Amino acid sequence: MRETDFVSGFARGLKVIEAFGEAQPRLTIAEAAKITELDRATVRRSLLTLSELGYADYDGKFFTLTPKILRLGHAYLSATPLPALVQPYLDQLSEKAGQSASASVLDGTEVVYVARASQRRVMSINLMPGSRLPAYCASMGRVLLAALPEAEAREILKRTELRANTPLTNTDPEELIEELRRVREQGYAVIDQELELGLCSIAVPLMNARGQVVAALNIGAPAAHVAASELAERYLPLLKETQGALRPLVQ
Repeated sequence: MRETDFVSGFARGLKVIEAFGEAQPRLTIAEAAKITELDRATVRRSLLTLSELGYADYDGKFFTLTPKILRLGHAYLSATPLPALVQPYLDQLSEKAGQSASASVLDGTEVVYVARASQRRVMSINLMPGSRLPAYCASMGRVLLAALPEAEAREILKRTELRANTPLTNTDPEELIEELRRVREQGYAVIDQELELGLCSIAVPLMNARGQVVAALNIGAPAAHVAASELAERYLPLLKETQGALRPLVQ
């Protein structure tokens, strides 16, 4: 892309939107400037513009996003057939497994949930389409990273904040690369309480008819009910069945 084609003001505005999240649903101008590392004047103009257009509310101190912001994410979900295509298969998978099932795609250093069928809440956060998790410690993230050329996966890990969410989280880049090789070879990934204590999950890649990995599917289960060592025996056949059924349908 030519430098003259890049709209820096638009890019800064998007960065301001991304500053909001579950942990920070309300932001002052100073807080948003700190998160985005942009100057206060730029952040102020962006937030006031969002407020004027109805994408944010402003009470004189705090800005909060409004439901109108969902139009931006809905545009992707509406234009992409994958969520609608996958959802009924996830519903069946979840019903057969008796556990929650999800589908996600890779976006930078994170996985983004595009569809989910929930049996019970097994995490402290409420996962739904649009939710994001770090790829390095999520089963779907490892499947998606394993599908990339190793150099690209290394670059993503280099840009990732490898944080120990639990005492079991693997944060060593070389060990993670070795784990990605195992995932690539065996065709699935298992996570044992690396993202959150009490949660285990297993994931497989979702490929299209040309063999390209376009997403990942997973089943999550409470560690107290199903040990990580039992996930493959119990749920891998169901995941592979869903994987095979979707492959001829996915573009």
